[in-house]
Amino acid sequence: MARLSQVFLPRDREFFDLFEEAGGNILRAAELLETMLRDYPEHSELARDILICEQQGDRITHDIVQRLNNTFVTPIDREDILALASALDDIVDFIEETADFLGLYKIEAAMEDAQKLASVLVDASRQIAEAMPRLRGFKDVSHYTVEINRLENDGDRIQREALAALFADGIDPMVVIRWKDIYERLEEAIDATEKVAYTLESIVLKNG
Repeated sequence: MARLSQVFLPRDREFFDLFEEAGGNILRAAELLETMLRDYPEHSELARDILICEQQGDRITHDIVQRLNNTFVTPIDREDILALASALDDIVDFIEETADFLGLYKIEAAMEDAQKLASVLVDASRQIAEAMPRLRGFKDVSHYTVEINRLENDGDRIQREALAALFADGIDPMVVIRWKDIYERLEEAIDATEKVAYTLESIVLKNG
């Protein structure tokens, strides 16, 4: 007779597969946004590809929740699965909002600080994508989480400097409001990567 752990092993693997897929989807969305901001508005059409990533993120989250509801034994505590799925989904949501704002606000050219924030976001997203396979064996992820924390601090500094420059340069108030919103979405996306890092680290410590 098969052991209980063997019976549920395929479903266990599905959770890890989905988390790895989410990590790859986040990195793709972040890279698309970086490309979009690098030469805006020439690459404004990439907003459609970012929206597809956001929809893909929603699908992955839905699949995780559906499997959670249909699985008796899970490889990770249920609340941790939900917390990680939600945190991963938040990153893509903020990326999509940033891309959407560029179009809604009819931005004519990207600010250099927005490009810097997008670059930080790509680096943090890459750390997540590379760390996610280690969850499968509850391997140490501190190398990745420390780097994400450093990148989040960089993002905070860039955003503060960007906002200070907006208010110091006598820019049209409407332009200030628009870019303030965009900077905040970018910073929220970077903050969300740090939330994923903390959740990952907690899961590994609990199950390792």
